[in-house]
Amino acid sequence: MNTTAPLLEVRDLRIAFDLPEGRLDAVRGVSFTVPAGGTVALVGESGSGKSVISQAIMGILPKPARIAGGSIFFTDPADGKTRDVASLPPSGPQMRALRGGRISIIFQEPMTSLSPVHTVGDQIGEALRLHRSLTAPQTRETVTETLRLVGFPDPQRALKTYPFELSGGLRQRAMIAMALVCRPALLIADEPTTALDVTVQAQILKLIGDLQAELGMAMLMITHDLGVVANVAEQVVVMYRGQVMEAGRLRDIFRDPRHPYLRALLKAVPRFDMEPNERLTPLREIEHNGHAMLLAAKASWPDREEIPQSGSEAPLLTVQGVSKTFTIRKGGFLGRWSRQTATQVAAVDDVGFTVQKGECLGLVGESGCGKTTLSKIIMRALDPDSGQVTFNDRGQPLDVLALEGDALTRFRRRIQFVFQDPFSSLNPRMTVFEILSEPLQIHGLGDPAWRADYVKELMRVVGLDVRHLRRYPHSFSGGQRQRIGIARALALMPDLLICDEPVSALDVSIQAQILNLLKDLRDELGLTYLFISHNLAVVDYIADRIAVMCRGRLVELAPKATLFKTPLHPYTRALVSAVPEPNPDRPLDLAALMDGKASIPEAWPEPFAPRPDRTLEMIHLGEGHYLRAWPGSFAAVPEPQNVRSQGQRLPNASVAGAD
Repeated sequence: MNTTAPLLEVRDLRIAFDLPEGRLDAVRGVSFTVPAGGTVALVGESGSGKSVISQAIMGILPKPARIAGGSIFFTDPADGKTRDVASLPPSGPQMRALRGGRISIIFQEPMTSLSPVHTVGDQIGEALRLHRSLTAPQTRETVTETLRLVGFPDPQRALKTYPFELSGGLRQRAMIAMALVCRPALLIADEPTTALDVTVQAQILKLIGDLQAELGMAMLMITHDLGVVANVAEQVVVMYRGQVMEAGRLRDIFRDPRHPYLRALLKAVPRFDMEPNERLTPLREIEHNGHAMLLAAKASWPDREEIPQSGSEAPLLTVQGVSKTFTIRKGGFLGRWSRQTATQVAAVDDVGFTVQKGECLGLVGESGCGKTTLSKIIMRALDPDSGQVTFNDRGQPLDVLALEGDALTRFRRRIQFVFQDPFSSLNPRMTVFEILSEPLQIHGLGDPAWRADYVKELMRVVGLDVRHLRRYPHSFSGGQRQRIGIARALALMPDLLICDEPVSALDVSIQAQILNLLKDLRDELGLTYLFISHNLAVVDYIADRIAVMCRGRLVELAPKATLFKTPLHPYTRALVSAVPEPNPDRPLDLAALMDGKASIPEAWPEPFAPRPDRTLEMIHLGEGHYLRAWPGSFAAVPEPQNVRSQGQRLPNASVAGAD
């Protein structure tokens, strides 16, 4: 056996797609090596060829694709033989033995990668049945041990669980268990944490690192997140449009980036140490102009007179004591013999805050904490069980929850929504012109000629070519589709824009484009934002104040400088520590994650944990900093009376509340 040979060597690899419109060269002469037991990160934007390389290594290229040249040498530690994977038939016995047995892969989206009609135990056990000669009891025992190894709290129960019954983090752990059950020599992780919350992402990264050390396997990490790279990789290969731009050791890449593309990627990532007026630098800045017609239209519409001076001190939006409970039913079929059990889940529990005109309030928390439910209540897409939502309608308080009919329709012109997924939120059967003009038609604004001019202005405002108005959503990139979503939300010139995870599905460079665009539009059009996200670094870049939400309740609220300088709540500290920074000298603080229990209130230390004999209150610590804790545990400061200058007073209904 040649002990000096790398575990994997990709040499001058070329991959082409034979499409009806011609040949597309997706990978053009890529070379790199992965040492035994080492970690190499393959970095680049969507479309750079990263995932295509992983598919070629696994022998699962799509039908139009083929390896046009080059080699992929894999040296199996089990027998010492070196094989050229690129020359093996994808369905041949040698490739089938390597795939899943010696080389495994973790896909980006666990829900679409797992079969919804088979249990987790069956799916993981299938890999053993294909690659190992084990009895049924041995297979069950090995699967159970692997589930325990990846951190399932109850491996025996997980064997009979279906993927849809698991959270996003547990589904990803199930994917990892499936990839590791045969103890492969090489693990390919293709964007394994992109769809996860930052706290769950940190847990998964720690888990993969621990398992890699315990099992002695090598890893090829494919990602566009340079923060993830800085925390897991030893070697880095940077790709752009199918070619390697720069490669080297981790610290050399981050401390002395040479290629302009890599330097641009590093400047596009939001960081906690950015200067107050510093902007992100995307690879391609959005050149937008216009907005004069939008401002003129807003001023001319009959319900858009300026707020009188007497009402200017009041917040634009006030949320007081809002609660919403859902009933989840589990059991057999509906009917006479069904055995259903009902569980009450408090999605939103006594939440209150204010949003001042012209500010951006960031609302952060993990998936399932109630952020989107709360935004739907504000939009009147859901009715709460209790509470009050008040909107400042030109100086007059408007009871949003009491609106009906035409009054509700008029109110919805004042608040608009930017969705998380720009593809599923756009009608694939409508052109961009139809999508952008639809809100104007619904609300009866303007004649056809005026709408055509107005839609062109919307396109210019978000930096899109007006010649593309007759295209359909599928012909645009992810970042362009998100800009179409923003343009649609701006069509009615709302006073408040609710942005629900608008950049979580985008590459870092496209994310920087959208964040810069939102900041510019806020200044130019006088918009107010409620910006929802799970990434505190993103919220830090765009927000003025930040509200932290966990299990349906606000746990901390403060100006962003205060929140990041002195986070007091254990959940806030976990969120801050879980954001991976593109700096090898500042690794993730995994201790603050409390072994994955940071979002479990019962695991919080005193004086933050709920107790039967204790009441949790939102305590004002001064300068707009609020913290949910036991009364008397922190020195309280009287609420500011000058709301106009402070802009941070909480509604009375949310100041106190028993858990």
